[in-house]
Amino acid sequence: MGLELINAIITTMEKLKARAKRLGLELTQGQLEQFDVYYQELVGWNKRTNLTAITDYEEVQIKHFLDSLTVTLAWQKTTANTVIDVGTGAGIPGIPLKIVFPDIKLVLLEATAKKAAFLRHITAKLGLEDVEIVVGRAEVVAHDARYRESFDLVLSRAVAPLPTLVELTLPFCAFGGSFIAQKKGAIAQEVAQAGKAIATLGGSLREVKRIELAEFADERYLVAIDKVSPTPPQYPRRPGMPGKRPLG
Repeated sequence: MGLELINAIITTMEKLKARAKRLGLELTQGQLEQFDVYYQELVGWNKRTNLTAITDYEEVQIKHFLDSLTVTLAWQKTTANTVIDVGTGAGIPGIPLKIVFPDIKLVLLEATAKKAAFLRHITAKLGLEDVEIVVGRAEVVAHDARYRESFDLVLSRAVAPLPTLVELTLPFCAFGGSFIAQKKGAIAQEVAQAGKAIATLGGSLREVKRIELAEFADERYLVAIDKVSPTPPQYPRRPGMPGKRPLG
């Protein structure tokens, strides 16, 4: 590795550290090194398994890693010890949050076996403990007693429109816990359309928070939904139904 490239990497990681600080997060040198290893493994595996369309070093730091950490702006972490990332793909946002908060117990739910293989590899490579990889569809796994209504915090990023996403995620959320969706673009109509699904699944909309960081030129939001009552046992419906016939 050339000196110029090494200097560029060091500069980029320092930028990540400074940007995280604006979120109230103090990244250690060890955590920065974990993020660097994560990047290297991500782009290496991406050559044979479709994990991400973003491969530029600094873009990954911003659009994947920093974006994941913005979840903390709506995360009431005083009670969030058990976390599930639904439709995690390459581990975003779950793994970046686990790097920064190693005490959380994390479940990464992914339906694609090849992506799950990467998740097993990267969690071992990073030395992350208390991480479980579950391969399956949310509509099925959410009916498993080991996972149903078992998590303080449920996360999902770029998986589905909100009315569908609520049905796929709130069944995992424990009473008193929260679901945070990361969304992009104008979402007022999407949030309004999700009202019936949120109420039906036992949720209550807490806030829609815009991410105010100069690094993101587009509109990015955190939709935070609190779990205020149990999810009826028939939800989520069978695979495919939440997307084909969203509640409401």
